[in-house]
Amino acid sequence: MKPPIEKQKTLHSSGNLTIGLDLGDKKSHYCVLDKDGMVMEESSIPTDPASMEKHFRKYPSSLVALEVSTHSRWVSQLLQRCGHEALVANPNKVKLISKNNRKNDRTDARTLARLARADRELLHPIQHRSEEAQAVLALLRARETLVAARTQMINCVRGLVKPTGHRLPHCTPPAFAKRMAPLIPHALHGATMRVLDQIKMLTETIREYDKSIEALAREQHPESRLLTQVTGVGSLTALAFMMTLGDKHRFARSRQVGCYIGLKPKQRQSGDKDPQLGIGKDGDNYLRKLLVQCSHYILNRAPDSDLKRWGLALRARGGKNGRKRSVIAVSRKLAVLLHRLWVTGEVYEPLRHKPTHPTTATAGEKTLAAKNIQAPPTPLAATA
Repeated sequence: MKPPIEKQKTLHSSGNLTIGLDLGDKKSHYCVLDKDGMVMEESSIPTDPASMEKHFRKYPSSLVALEVSTHSRWVSQLLQRCGHEALVANPNKVKLISKNNRKNDRTDARTLARLARADRELLHPIQHRSEEAQAVLALLRARETLVAARTQMINCVRGLVKPTGHRLPHCTPPAFAKRMAPLIPHALHGATMRVLDQIKMLTETIREYDKSIEALAREQHPESRLLTQVTGVGSLTALAFMMTLGDKHRFARSRQVGCYIGLKPKQRQSGDKDPQLGIGKDGDNYLRKLLVQCSHYILNRAPDSDLKRWGLALRARGGKNGRKRSVIAVSRKLAVLLHRLWVTGEVYEPLRHKPTHPTTATAGEKTLAAKNIQAPPTPLAATA
């Protein structure tokens, strides 16, 4: 038996409307449902502010569901100005759309509308970051792009030299162009010297970005100093952490931050089977990478601390992928620690359980003094 064909209704039908909007780069598809779930209208419109505003102004106040995309920020703001409620769905959670065997823009718009009409929590709605946070993250990601380009160029130079029988020694990226230039075989000067010049230019540009990030953290986001108390966490990671989370009070407990960033192990339990899986990686990839880099530094190079002792003890237990597990576990614990410091404004003590003489400064006070930071007299948010 074939399913009944949905009849088109007039736009002026009574009742609340639910609209699904599948955003495209040039053209977006939409589907309008009435209160009974019948299709009233479906078509496509150009993805530009003028066309969007002209089209959605004709509808009464409605619920509009759309997925996160390049255009979702300004489209959701435009919809709110038109009097609608914008519901931005998380596409990673809505597998009914991404796993559909007959996926197309028209079907996606209709599915968004039906899910929003049934239960908006099925879409796992998200909130866009503020414009200020987005501007800061744009600065950090621009720097990351230059770092990735420099790394690719360095690997290119090493790859060009190796077939000649030479092997370039280990060197830090900032000093690579200067130190490796005399070691390049003469026959490869025409191929590599221009690349070394580009590496040198990128290094100088990255340094300018670093100065801008330090000034931004110092002048506009002084709370970042609370996070940089932890050895291994710099202004870049602190700003990325604060801007990605947005509101420090959005989490009832600091333990929830690790799950939000995607550092919680996945689960696929069925009956008596409960396999051990890797982390979910649901959150922001850039912030998660920064925390993992900080964890490597804490475990391998940072001075003694409770966090380092805990991670090394976990690594010593061995087992399959013991080293990788310890890094991820320290990253998750570091995320919880950073959020706690941010919320409470506490002075960080690397060794809380280490006995100290009453007349001597604590390890946390020494850390602050070394960084020329004044400890806050009272917690910034006692209601955390």
